[in-house]
Amino acid sequence: MPETIGNYSPAPDLLRDRVILVTGAGDGIGRTAARTFAAHGATVVLLGRTTQKLEQVYDEIEAAGGAQPAIFPMDLAQARIENFEHFAEAIDQEFGRLDGLLHNASLLGQRTPIANYHFGTWEQVMQVNVNAAFGLTKTLLPMLEKSEAGSIVFTSSSVGRKGRAFWGAYAVSKFATEGLMEVLADEMDGVSNIRVNSINPGATRTNMRAAAYPAEDPRAVTPPEDVMPTYLYLMGDDSRGISGRQFDAQG
Repeated sequence: MPETIGNYSPAPDLLRDRVILVTGAGDGIGRTAARTFAAHGATVVLLGRTTQKLEQVYDEIEAAGGAQPAIFPMDLAQARIENFEHFAEAIDQEFGRLDGLLHNASLLGQRTPIANYHFGTWEQVMQVNVNAAFGLTKTLLPMLEKSEAGSIVFTSSSVGRKGRAFWGAYAVSKFATEGLMEVLADEMDGVSNIRVNSINPGATRTNMRAAAYPAEDPRAVTPPEDVMPTYLYLMGDDSRGISGRQFDAQG
């Protein structure tokens, strides 16, 4: 059963001296997570498709007094294993280790019945939401092993725990995300300091949410800042020893 963390108050320096990678860091939850991790002391690696958006997040972190982040533009829809391998080499050369990995980048795809779903769109959603997460995880595991307590967090969804009509590839990809999390967590159990968990952020005020629910008033939806305690908890030392579990960011 999914868990919640209750009223969690992270220490101001919770992530001091940590190196944390955030995918999809240019917008929405990824942008907020990157800024939040930096505000708690982390050096954040910003990975996303649009350089201009990453540069804006970079500037916001520096303006707030955070450690200088790193920018790595990458289009996950086009990336292959060679791209992930080169990226892992760059992380190793730049930092020598990686302490946290937040898989946040996702595509929504179509909201339509399976019978009408476009095959190319299905492939693209699976590439970004599942294959890219696998490729990055596989190639970055050696970096995470160098951390005293590495943390991998996968972004899930309620439709990845109970299938719902018309959510198509997005829902199926999130079921796969939960499976990847559980398999990897079981493999790490007892042989690694790396912990692996998933977060369902719930209804959050993002562009993806607006695309999925175009008639919804965004002011009635939880802002990304309000779900950050769960992200901080799973990235910081307070969650050491917790692995293979599902969390809901909203109660």
